[in-house]
Order: sequence, then structure tokens, then C-alpha cells
Amino acid sequence: MSHDVVADALNMIRNAKKAGKENVEIKIISNLLIEILKIMKQEKAIKKYKIDAKEKSITLTIGELSECKAVKPRFSCDKDQVEKYRRRYLPARNLGTLIISTNKGLMTHKEAQEEGTGGCVIAYFY
Repeated sequence: MSHDVVADALNMIRNAKKAGKENVEIKIISNLLIEILKIMKQEKAIKKYKIDAKEKSITLTIGELSECKAVKPRFSCDKDQVEKYRRRYLPARNLGTLIISTNKGLMTHKEAQEEGTGGCVIAYFY
């Protein structure tokens, strides 16, 4: 069993998308994963998700998503380096989202650039 809940969950989502499935059940759960799913829902990468606390699982419906991956190792980036990582992981200028963990919580790379803050690159999707 892996120790990275986020990487495992994003791999499950990506594999289900490649297999043509619309619904995914993730049997692992963490607060970080829930925050990532909130951002993915805001960006319409997933349509909806439901957390089952008793079963410790999440059921979600995939939306407009081509790729989603966790960034390993988790690079820390200054406010000036956000653009460098955006170019490294995202395929085009206005396509995709980097998720960055800052001292103000998780946010997209656009929000981090607007606030002028850096952090730790967690994942990306497009």
C-alpha cells in the first residue's frame, strides 16, 4: 500500500478516465485530497463528489478532464517560480491548473500569482 493518498487517488481518476468510466470510487481519504477535489470541482475537472465517512471512501463523477497527476517530489516554489512550473507541467498557456499549497491553504497557480505568494507544487490537471 502506498503512502501518498493524493498520488493514488489521482492515478485512480486518470485510469478510470482512460478506461472510459465516468464514476470512480476512491477507498482512501485525507483532508488534502478533499481540498484538491474542491479545486478540481471549481475548475470543472470533476462534476461532483460524495464523501462517505463511515466507509472512508469518496465517490466522484469525472467531468472535463484529460490528465491529472501528483507532482513528485513536491517542489517548493517562490512567487517568481510559479510560471516556471506552469510551463513545465501544463501543455498550453491557458490550459490546465497547477495546485499549490501555500500558507493560506491550497490554491490554483492563477490565485497564487494574483496574491503574489509561493508554496509547494502538489498536483496538476487539464
